[in-house]
Amino acid sequence: MTSNTLTLTVSDYLADKDKKDLTVSASAASGLSSKTSSFTRDDNYVAPTVSFLWENANIYFVMTDRFYNGNTANDNSYGRVKVDATGKNIGTFHGGDLAGLTKKLNDGYFTDLGVNAIWVTAPYEQIHGWVGGGSNGDFAHYAYHGYYALDFTEVDANMGTKDELKTFIDTAHSKGVRVVFDIVLNHAGYNTLKDMAEFGFGKLNGITDTWTPGSGQTWHSHHGSIDYTDVASWSKWWSPTWVRSGVAGYTAGGGDDLTKTLDSLPDFITGSTSGVGLPEVLKTKKSQGKTSVTEIAGYAPKDYLVKWLTDWVRTYGVDGFRCDTAKHVELNVWKDLKDKGVAALRDWKAANPTKKLDDLDFWMTGEVWGHGADRSNYYDNGFNSIINFGYQSTVNNGVNSYSGMDSTYSGYAGMSYNPLSYISSHDTSLFYKGDDSKQKKVGTLMLLNPKAVQTFYGDEYGRTFGETGSDPFQGTRSDFSWTESTGSKNSTLVHWQKVGKFRNKHISIGAGSHSKISDAPYAFSRTYNQNGVVDKTVCVLGASGSTSITVSSTFADGTSVRDAYTGNVATVSGGSVTFTADSNGVILIEENK
Repeated sequence: MTSNTLTLTVSDYLADKDKKDLTVSASAASGLSSKTSSFTRDDNYVAPTVSFLWENANIYFVMTDRFYNGNTANDNSYGRVKVDATGKNIGTFHGGDLAGLTKKLNDGYFTDLGVNAIWVTAPYEQIHGWVGGGSNGDFAHYAYHGYYALDFTEVDANMGTKDELKTFIDTAHSKGVRVVFDIVLNHAGYNTLKDMAEFGFGKLNGITDTWTPGSGQTWHSHHGSIDYTDVASWSKWWSPTWVRSGVAGYTAGGGDDLTKTLDSLPDFITGSTSGVGLPEVLKTKKSQGKTSVTEIAGYAPKDYLVKWLTDWVRTYGVDGFRCDTAKHVELNVWKDLKDKGVAALRDWKAANPTKKLDDLDFWMTGEVWGHGADRSNYYDNGFNSIINFGYQSTVNNGVNSYSGMDSTYSGYAGMSYNPLSYISSHDTSLFYKGDDSKQKKVGTLMLLNPKAVQTFYGDEYGRTFGETGSDPFQGTRSDFSWTESTGSKNSTLVHWQKVGKFRNKHISIGAGSHSKISDAPYAFSRTYNQNGVVDKTVCVLGASGSTSITVSSTFADGTSVRDAYTGNVATVSGGSVTFTADSNGVILIEENK
């Protein structure tokens, strides 16, 4: 022993592939202390290299219901309809499901895009009925988007079954794709006529759960026939110890971000530490044999919610959460969710060593409305990432002139934290406005952006804004068109695939250092060199015809390099290399190995 350090050579004690326990004991004035560890000798062991970091994530945000229908048998679950009584499908379930996602994984769709993480809308059970859609109540609005939870412990039948969820996640992992759940800790779903009748809460006056708007009425008109003043009947809903709400017997929402009832949704009392029983609506659901949820002594609402959400991680290996309405929940609750998520994913990986992709910990990104690429205290309270609302505007600097993105690229590459940037969102707008050339250009800029990026389903081909009614955001959730993506807009998709696969292959794009080479064409290098992993790339945007690029700081003379966009190969000479650019003007240079 030297300087309190004991060095043992495993080969002195074990033959190749042998496994033994080693016990080390040390005595001191306080007594004898012992430690036992297991060792296996493997002379062929190769230290793993990092092929993925969340800084290089190429995340695909898919609104599952609007993507692909893999099982038509679940389309009308809980009596839901695809077309409402006024002939609209703006806010109905359209049929997309977990089976559809699995099919597209097996078809290679996500692999071809270079996607390494899929963010899915919350698959757990949502309210069964509808609410009035839009400010004018001009359509029936169902919870197809996953933001109106009913039961956090069951899979929503429109999404599929628990077996189909397991198959989806296992299939994703087998393709090198991580799965991120969209989750809500802030609020539950609205009361609907269907749920009131099915679970016996609230009080109706003169109407039934089959009500639809008549002449001169809207989808909001039914509220006039609901008695919101009857304390006894509303106590059978979520219960006053669970949520704030404007109904009788409940504490009304407050005036600050943490206590307001956002959009009049029942607000979970996540700040409470007092133990409560199950909410009455779930007790009723349990008595009907429709949930396996159990009461846990001493649990406050936040404890139940954290457990229910992280149980999906421990059971199925969910890799991360995108946390909705983050600024409306206490930071310590988010921190607890993260800590429990980390423990849950470690448990799953320990139990499923052949299914895990790596040993990375559970990951969380958050939606803090209006948050940009700046660092905030969310990063100190469980979040690895925060969604970057500012990027939709920032990216236009590069759309107007590729080199206009250099300060953004340089700044993001130097960040010690990980904003998640996007060009389209279900809550803001779609970037695509009919210009396919511009869509290719913005796709290039985003996919080559340092730190994590998010493609909103259909960005890759130019999905068009749909029917929206009096809600300006519904149109951002239009159906994915499999006809358009493989037909008239296929060139945009092919372009997106090439750049996306390049990003996924090269950790330097999202996690490396950035250095500008030239303004016109705009060229830059990215270099990653950490923990024994070295990755170097050079990207050229706005090139035309035969283009010579100075690459001396990245590739040595004599190095064989490849343009991943065209597949052409060349050799570095005199510190530069020459490629003929494709008509899209993009050259993506990697070492030809």
